[in-house]
Amino acid sequence: MQFEFSLHSLEHIKLRGISKELVELVLDYPDEIANEFENQIIYQKVIENYLYRVFVNSNKNPSLIKTVYKTSKINKYQ
Repeated sequence: MQFEFSLHSLEHIKLRGISKELVELVLDYPDEIANEFENQIIYQKVIENYLYRVFVNSNKNPSLIKTVYKTSKINKYQ
């Protein structure tokens, strides 16, 4: 599947110190994929004691990465 980064997502991965390569790893090899809303998919992966969550608008072509963040509260989201 093809993905495109939104300006918002690029700003936030920079602010949060997350690389584009790590985001692509989460998208390519997620531990879990959740449908939050009709057009929003959340890709999740645990890497080095952090849960990375990538929010994607699946109605766009290519799918649009809306935002990305990492959290240490892994159990809250799994």
